Parts: sequence; structure tokens; C-alpha cells
Amino acid sequence: MRPFEKTSIDKNLSTKMNHLTKTAEMIEEKLYWQIVAESLKNSNNQADQSQNLVNQLIQLNAMDIVGFKLRTDQLLFATYLSDIWCAGYLLNRGCSADGFENFRNWIISRGKDVYYKGKENPDSLVDQVEHERQLYEFEEFFYLGPSAFDTKTGQTLYDYIDEDNFIYQRSEYPDMVFTWHEEQPNSIKKICPKLFAKLYY
Repeated sequence: MRPFEKTSIDKNLSTKMNHLTKTAEMIEEKLYWQIVAESLKNSNNQADQSQNLVNQLIQLNAMDIVGFKLRTDQLLFATYLSDIWCAGYLLNRGCSADGFENFRNWIISRGKDVYYKGKENPDSLVDQVEHERQLYEFEEFFYLGPSAFDTKTGQTLYDYIDEDNFIYQRSEYPDMVFTWHEEQPNSIKKICPKLFAKLYY
């Protein structure tokens, strides 16, 4: 083989990469939750779940991996709510802005039922309380799509997000209007009475 001559594998990868374009299209939500459910079924901790998710994602085509990331962003956007922040405050004994994002990633990682029940009634997350768990956060979950995309393509996932047409971005989050206040325990109790009774002290 001549120096610098592309192999057939190199050429195939190059051709595939040439077909990648920016997108604002999320993968179907049904597929998204199937992937998460599969990861829960086959893992006992976050490290195992992360690896399982990456293994599943790299089996998708590159654009669907971007779509997985965009769906995650949409689900995060939909839970940027004061009452959910209240639940995060109780579960994590405090909750900064970064902690709130990590908390919402954790909610998503627990699957469709936990996510939608928690979105409708954050106090339902009391069912997820584990005696030995210290933090209800999953920061790494946010980066699994980009990690899988890099593994599959050697490219940066963010370069293929059509930001002009994707509305569920951090920059588009509404101003938070808090329905509870840290210095007013009764306002917290009103929103999450079960979590308050179990965790507040």
C-alpha cells in the first residue's frame, strides 16, 4: 500500500462522515425509553448503566445518537420546574443549579414511569429513596450521547446539532419562578409532603 493511501475501511468511514449533517431531530421517544429500560435491566449501578447505554448507542447510526442527545435535552427542558427542584432539594439535602441538572438526569435514567410520575408529582420520587444512597444525581448520563458518538465516528457530536432549529437548549430555559423557599420549610412540605417527612431535618 502506498504511503497515505486510504484503506477501504478508511474510505467507507470517510463516505459515511460526509453524509452527516446538522440536525434538530430527536429519536422517537419510544425508542429512547426502550434503550433506558434495557440499561436498567442489565445494570446494578450507574457505572454499569453508563457502559450499557454507550454499548447500545454505538449500535445506532450516528444521526440517531445525536437524536438521543437531543431527546435527553428535551426531557431535561420539560422538567425544569420549581416543584421538581424542590424534590431535588430534599433528596440531595440541597440543590444548586448544576445539582438540579444532575438530579434531572438521574430522574431520566430511572426510566419512563419514574420520569413521568415525577414530572406530574415530584413527591412520588419518595418511592426511589434508597437507604444507602447519598446523592440522587447522574451527571455522566448527560454525556453518554457525545461519548458514544465520538467512539463511533471520531467526531464531536455538538458539531452536528442544528442549534438554530432546536428549541430545547439551556439558553432557552424560562426564568425560574420558585414555588418554595429554603427558609420556609412549610412551603417545601406543601409541595413534597412525603419526601419532607422522610428526609427533612
